[in-house]
Amino acid sequence: MHLNIIHVFRAPVGGLFRHVVDLVRGQIARGHQVGIIADSTTGNMRADEIFADLAPQLALGLTRIPMRRPLSPLDMPAVLHVTRRIHDTRADVIHGHGAKGGAYARLAIPGRRLVRAYTPHGGSLLLSHDNWSGRMYLTLERILLARPTLFLFESAYSGQIFREKIGKPNGLVRVIHNGVSQGEFEPIAPVPDATDLIFIGELRPVKGIDVLINAISRLHSTGRAVTATLVGSGPDEAALKAQVQRLSLQHAIRFRPAMPAREALALGHIMVIPSRAESLPYVVLEAAAAGKSMITTNVGGIPEIYGPLSSALVEAGNVDALASAIARTMDNPAAARMLADDLRRRVASLFSVDAMVDGVIAAYGEAMTKTVLLYDPVLASKQ
Repeated sequence: MHLNIIHVFRAPVGGLFRHVVDLVRGQIARGHQVGIIADSTTGNMRADEIFADLAPQLALGLTRIPMRRPLSPLDMPAVLHVTRRIHDTRADVIHGHGAKGGAYARLAIPGRRLVRAYTPHGGSLLLSHDNWSGRMYLTLERILLARPTLFLFESAYSGQIFREKIGKPNGLVRVIHNGVSQGEFEPIAPVPDATDLIFIGELRPVKGIDVLINAISRLHSTGRAVTATLVGSGPDEAALKAQVQRLSLQHAIRFRPAMPAREALALGHIMVIPSRAESLPYVVLEAAAAGKSMITTNVGGIPEIYGPLSSALVEAGNVDALASAIARTMDNPAAARMLADDLRRRVASLFSVDAMVDGVIAAYGEAMTKTVLLYDPVLASKQ
């Protein structure tokens, strides 16, 4: 059965965007008709290039409209746009990604039988009840539980946090891990001027880049002239550059704009991912597939990737622990190589993009046949 599928998400950046693009390409390759709705005010040149390449393949079209990050009555035009697109494309599935995409997918009123799917990608799960903004988003998530949904979590951890922060999901629940393609297992040779360390990701507090900079400063104070490249963009860019200046590390740390992961991986010898929180980060899978030596934190779904190798993970937010792990990895290249090889084999066997795409499509089908409760509740009441 071929489906009409619409994906809705806000910012075309980071792992969420990578996930949607992989999923869309895989669904198209399997004969489904797919469309995208995304924010028009965020993204970068790389996102524009990806959209330009993808747009001709989208039988149900690509539309970009303003989607505000904070909750606001100004979200209503976006909800109405999603509703119209569902109607115009005769969508069988509306799949929301992230907090805003998930909200729009569940608030839309399609007037026809369809499956609402939601993948949080961290999103609201990274928020807290301790501040007003967090409480607002988490309250909205709890309200939206009234609308039956197919919940697709990228990690068991995300499913657990959803239950703890929001409540029991109302509908079908499946854990489907992110995956990488066969081509990503080709080794990557460092460029001639590669730095000791490489970070790839959004420049925002949850990624822990400030901790990495402080760890490098700590190592410099002990006489270790460690160098690093930080690849990405985000709201913390100016603050992080100021931190580098304040610690007199501008000769040791360089910033580079967002670029394809495999291109970025060549800019450093050891990948460092000092996140304070994660779901199931693609950057860990990408670095592992490429056989890169890696240091990352014991947060979110990362232990699900590492499995029995999780003792190598570092405590999040701990500058001394991160500095020690960097020194240890640089001093013991053979041990680092062995760990990288073991992790690469584990990712190859358990985290493929084909398994991810097939799992999501199978979940759509299961939702369609399992019960009418996963369809539009107004129509379901008339069945």
